Amino acid sequence: MQNAKDISITSTCCYCGVGCGVKVTVEGNNTISVKGDDEHPVNRGMLCSKGMNLQYTVNDKSDRLLYPQMRYSRNTPVQRVSWDTALNRTAAVFKTLIEKYGPDSVAFYASGQCLTEEYYVINKLIKGFIGSNNIDTNSRLCMSSAVTAYKMALGEDSVPICYDDIELSDCLFVTGANPAWCHPILWRRVEAHKAANPDVKIIIVDPRATDSCSIADLHLQINPGTDVTLNYAIGRVLIESGQIDLEFIHQHTEGFDRYKNLVFEKTLAESAGICGVSESDILLAATYIASAKGFLTMWTMGLNQSAIGVSKNLSLINLNLITGHIGKPGSGPFSLTGQPNAMGGREVGGLANLLPAHRDLNNAVHRAEIQKILGRNSHI
Repeated sequence: MQNAKDISITSTCCYCGVGCGVKVTVEGNNTISVKGDDEHPVNRGMLCSKGMNLQYTVNDKSDRLLYPQMRYSRNTPVQRVSWDTALNRTAAVFKTLIEKYGPDSVAFYASGQCLTEEYYVINKLIKGFIGSNNIDTNSRLCMSSAVTAYKMALGEDSVPICYDDIELSDCLFVTGANPAWCHPILWRRVEAHKAANPDVKIIIVDPRATDSCSIADLHLQINPGTDVTLNYAIGRVLIESGQIDLEFIHQHTEGFDRYKNLVFEKTLAESAGICGVSESDILLAATYIASAKGFLTMWTMGLNQSAIGVSKNLSLINLNLITGHIGKPGSGPFSLTGQPNAMGGREVGGLANLLPAHRDLNNAVHRAEIQKILGRNSHI
């Protein structure tokens, strides 16, 4: 039973990129309790071990600053100060450094746990008023390969699917990811979908045998770093067997002939040898994809955090493009992000090369648009 003085609000879990809804209750004694939001479309009341323990993290104040503290020099002790004193001191130090060394002497690094509004204000401060591009977020390491690949393949950094596509798919290709551990609530939806529809095919690509493999119809245990070779081999098989959407390719894509030449550089036997998997398993993966009415590709850091991360991403996205499995229910390339608002940060320009609303910093027209919005004193 809830106390009359208790205050409840809905919010979002601050951990992984799934974005589970939570109900937060501030109880009369100022302690916090958290539970899953039954009405939230992402998790439908479920929470993983991290989400279920949010209240313990919040309620433990033993290692947390509860008020502003500052030292006036390196040799003086830290002391409690007012918010005005702390903010004025911070602004004065920034101003001194900028006047002496220029705007590029300062930088901001933001977290993927920031709110979109917070991202926007920080971006406006550093680019619009300080006059520097020195701002990055976790997206630089976490998602920059996916960002670049999305922009190269689709023209925009935008994930072209939604969670409801999971239940509409009948083939899921999961690579460079272990969502059973890293995106558990999302994976519960995949497991439930598979249990309700046993004919749904799940392909896992991972050098390791992870918990995600427990429901896989096919585990391609490739040699580390051979993702591009595998994806090209699957692409070759699909082209050779005529299991591609030529109408979609001709109407909505460009560069197919170049792609075809690239995937035909290696025979299936050569690719299988490089990847350390059998030819029959590559053929089986292609068969599952060719038979699918809804084909979802899922990936995360195993593809992104790589010296050739963009190439890995593109080689995977191209499987959706050549089969026409994009922009349709249950189909598309689905990058699983690491933190809850990495995408929101990018949408308001939270990287050194971006401006709000997917504009590019190196585009003069885009810069002029944003400068006009921010005002004549801005310095983009």
